[in-house]
Amino acid sequence: MHKFPLAVIGAGVIGRTHIERILKTPDFTLVGVAEPGEAGRQWCAERNIPTFENHAALLDATQPQGVVIATPNATHVDVAADCMARGIAVLIEKPVADTLAAAERLIRLEKDTGVPVLVGHHRRQNPILQKARKIIQDGRLGQVVSANVMAHFYKPAAYFDVAWRRQAGGGPVLINLIHDIDMLVYLLGDVHAVQGSLSSAVRGFEVEDTGAALLEFACGTQAVMTVSDTAASPWCWDLCAGEQSQYPRQNVQSHFLSGTQGALSLPDLALWHYTGERHWHHEMTREQSNLHEIDVYVQQLRHFRAVAERRETPICSARDGWRTLQATQALLQAARTGQRHICPAFQP
Repeated sequence: MHKFPLAVIGAGVIGRTHIERILKTPDFTLVGVAEPGEAGRQWCAERNIPTFENHAALLDATQPQGVVIATPNATHVDVAADCMARGIAVLIEKPVADTLAAAERLIRLEKDTGVPVLVGHHRRQNPILQKARKIIQDGRLGQVVSANVMAHFYKPAAYFDVAWRRQAGGGPVLINLIHDIDMLVYLLGDVHAVQGSLSSAVRGFEVEDTGAALLEFACGTQAVMTVSDTAASPWCWDLCAGEQSQYPRQNVQSHFLSGTQGALSLPDLALWHYTGERHWHHEMTREQSNLHEIDVYVQQLRHFRAVAERRETPICSARDGWRTLQATQALLQAARTGQRHICPAFQP
């Protein structure tokens, strides 16, 4: 199989994550990076990566078959539109866009151009999550009635030296919890309604440091989610799933799903169920699934290639990205108003 030519637009933190994976994976060739910032350009120069000041110059000079878009959220769809007009498949970092209207524009662009779009909710690539989805779809849990999710971690003071991280939109809901919301959307489907509360009581910034949400899914599941980036805690997917080496791995669980036939914890994939009569006075049986670990970012790139070559359908489509963004923004809206926020179904 020939090497697949990829370009990256944006060499910030997540852009560099993609660049590093492309460079170490023999399936791909990195043809260039678009990055206007001096720090990002210097980082690329140290690795002898061809760098361009804007994405138009990059696309003109390199003609990639796929592009990873890791730019500020508000630019995602405009940059994607330029790529798609040239017939180039796009992998767009999360969130899919900064507004639902922009995400809907992307959905229409995909339909009109026929150019594939993959949204970078990378946890969907994890075999753990895919196995959990199969367990649910196979009916092992019965009707899933509740989910409990903890995203608790501690970000040091230096993290907030960057101004936007202290401002609305730069907090743990849109940066971190959106991943956990997407996990539940992947496992359970559409969110029907959201209630929420946010607090900045610890740091006192404009942006939240702690929050709680109740998500009501169309399937009937009630999910309680809590998030805090000021909690000295191990109960967080990033700290216990082992997806990224910069986080020390903790032997704890962060996600719990309960159904009428059984219960499941993640990321350890422990399945609890009764072998006889279901009764809280009876012992439960614990089944354990053991899976080989993979680099989810490398797997995402390989999946993106298959999507670009029309061999696979996106595991996270533009429509999926819209669903997750809608639920996340509904949480922010519910917290602002103190009211339950309904999530209307997408109308194409």
